[in-house]
Amino acid sequence: MLSFRIPSIGSHPTAFAAKITDNPKTVAQLKSAATPTPHSTVTCGYQAHVAGFFRNVTVLWSKNLMNHSLTVMVSSLDNDMNYCCKIDLVKPWQFWSKRGSKSFDVEGNFVEVFWDLRSAKMSGNGSPEPVSDYYVAVVSDEEVVLLLGDLKQKAYKRTKSRPALVEGFMYSKKESIFGKKTFATRARFDEQRKEHEVVVESSNGGVAEEREPEMWISVDGIVLVHVRNLQWKFRGNQMVVVDRTPVMVYYDVHDWLFGSSETAASGLFVFKPVPVGAMVDDNFSDAEDGEHSGGGSSPLSRYNSASSGYGPLHDFSLFLYAWKLD
Repeated sequence: MLSFRIPSIGSHPTAFAAKITDNPKTVAQLKSAATPTPHSTVTCGYQAHVAGFFRNVTVLWSKNLMNHSLTVMVSSLDNDMNYCCKIDLVKPWQFWSKRGSKSFDVEGNFVEVFWDLRSAKMSGNGSPEPVSDYYVAVVSDEEVVLLLGDLKQKAYKRTKSRPALVEGFMYSKKESIFGKKTFATRARFDEQRKEHEVVVESSNGGVAEEREPEMWISVDGIVLVHVRNLQWKFRGNQMVVVDRTPVMVYYDVHDWLFGSSETAASGLFVFKPVPVGAMVDDNFSDAEDGEHSGGGSSPLSRYNSASSGYGPLHDFSLFLYAWKLD
């Protein structure tokens, strides 16, 4: 079975600066990481015990008009190389390959990937990542070291492997979505709570709509961020609370308003859970002012009054690249 190595890209999960808007270069670098291509992608970063050591595992879902693929990449110990296994789920010359297995070598260790997406349900926003009725299992040393999807028992039965003593966990998710006014993704901000639907909506404003451009960010149908006069507030950050978990939201939609009309304009959104007990300092002053929410109660008051008892929060970040098409 073929496997190949490529240089590692962003192997280490890093802490995200509290004020993304203070560093325009950082924003530009993040945007350049998601090249505007005519296909949707979801890149999830995990840490799992593979081949005897904890390693970074990257799962890339990709879909365009001609193909739907899944790539699993496992980092080397020094994090300078990735060992890859690519799976083409749909090909123009092949009806489907939605169930199967592949093996590849990780520094002399045998690693297998099993998958079954025959009954997988997809979201309605064109995302290449399934939402239910599937599994993807990574097996190393007769342990399922990483298990994605909800068909867990079927995965254990098929792989004939035991659950890992220490479960793998997700530390980042990056999704690129193309649309006109609405962009949706899903994320879990606390490992012990449910997955949430995150939706970004915008109005272009102008003479036709007889109002200034606005933007709404909602979670599970509840609007948590409302930005009026978007042409003046195209960058900002605000603290919100999602299912009793404080989450810092950063956004930069400059290119939506002032980018070239000849290409897709990108907006960047970052969602980062704040660990309980973290110091609220000057980094969150913008959220305390509430200037991006159009007034109302301070998000920090909701943060300080939130009840205790959160589940373990790893250094997770959700990056949403919203490519607006005319």
